[in-house]
Amino acid sequence: MTAQTLNAKTLSAKTFDAIIIGAGQAGSPLAGRLTAAGMSVALIERKLVGGTCVNTGCMPTKTMVASAYAAHLARRAADYGVTFPGPVGVDYSRIKARKDKVTDDARGNLETWIAGMERCTLYRGHARFESANTVRVGDDLLSAEKIFLNTGGRASVPDLPGIHDIDYLTNSSMMDLDVLPRHLIVVGGSYISLEFAQMFRRFGSEVTVIEKSPRLTGREDEDVSAAILSILENEGIAVHVGADDIGFAKQGGDIAVSFSAGQPPAVGSHVLLALGRTLNTDDLGLDKAGVEVDGRGAVVVDDQLRTSVPGIWAMGDCNGKGAFTHTSYNDYEIVAANLLDKDTRRISDRIEAYALYIDPPLGRCGMTETAVRKSGRRALVGQRPMTRVGRAVEKGETQGFMKILVDADTREILGCSVLGPGGDEAVHCVLDLMYAKAPVDTLARAVHIHPTVSELLPTIAQELKPLA
Repeated sequence: MTAQTLNAKTLSAKTFDAIIIGAGQAGSPLAGRLTAAGMSVALIERKLVGGTCVNTGCMPTKTMVASAYAAHLARRAADYGVTFPGPVGVDYSRIKARKDKVTDDARGNLETWIAGMERCTLYRGHARFESANTVRVGDDLLSAEKIFLNTGGRASVPDLPGIHDIDYLTNSSMMDLDVLPRHLIVVGGSYISLEFAQMFRRFGSEVTVIEKSPRLTGREDEDVSAAILSILENEGIAVHVGADDIGFAKQGGDIAVSFSAGQPPAVGSHVLLALGRTLNTDDLGLDKAGVEVDGRGAVVVDDQLRTSVPGIWAMGDCNGKGAFTHTSYNDYEIVAANLLDKDTRRISDRIEAYALYIDPPLGRCGMTETAVRKSGRRALVGQRPMTRVGRAVEKGETQGFMKILVDADTREILGCSVLGPGGDEAVHCVLDLMYAKAPVDTLARAVHIHPTVSELLPTIAQELKPLA
């Protein structure tokens, strides 16, 4: 049978080989693998197929980042000897329409793919466990010997003073915003918040960022955080760090955000809360299945994503082992490899890697300099500013730098940061070598294409110095 959609209203009880809760970046491809292997699968989704990435995360935001980059580059046209007959304008309704089309097309393609899967039934509704092998969706009771969780997460909304007295935005509701904010106040100074801050500044909004920590992007090295701050301030974004007393109040038609004693509040037309993520595990009835969760609500899993209950696995954000689309998809690969391919892939094989999609972007893999220092090992470091990278100079985009960290004894590459043009792509030169367990000398002897940003990575590998 081909996939069918049920409204979770007809009374029924059905047994499947597998139940997948959540049609995100791990759930949908796993359904494809399992059905191709001859299994019957119930795929349950309570909201939108594709999960965060397709609907409110990667795809829509990076589409908007591209529009913001186009506006920024157009305003800099004179720097390249290009002139326009008038000022650069931004039509936010067209930006939103473009974003919506990219998202709708991606979700539509995914729904079509699922609909064509033999032996797959797509249930629309909220899934809750009734036992370790039974799940209820509305009036439908489903059972299976194998159950897979891919329930993702949502924006956290801390109980800050005055928060319930104002209208605020999250990363999800920002996608529905159909007007350009006059003044956007972003509360939070990490990855999601900074992408929104820069893009809306480039669209023409006044933007203020408020962060409670002493610096932005606290998981990065201090030099990376400082460079990111400089990039944002150079574009006219007001940044306040060390905010120790954040509160909200209506002020006429605006919103006042207080953030530190003795400082006047920031007053804006819109407020975006970007204060972390809450895992979607609190309303699944996991206690009825006996599934263990930790203090953050993350489903506890072993190195192959098995939960505390035999026959139940957890993939993606809900297991707390990664907060990215690529880690979620890799979770699917690990589960499928172990179940179907007799390939003992593990989470511990994974090297941490991610990007921050401001412009220029940050690409990161492996350990930070801070982590290397804490490890106590002897290390080497190589670094080069983008002002000394020919391709960056030619493009007129010289903010940022590159840094490589190496074990001084084994020559193993420990980590890399590339903050600059194409940094989210260039970092893979190093990441792939780390997976191959190749020494830094392999990179040092590589011949990269000129002129590129990546071509300076071998040069940096030849100029390593002891980490002070």
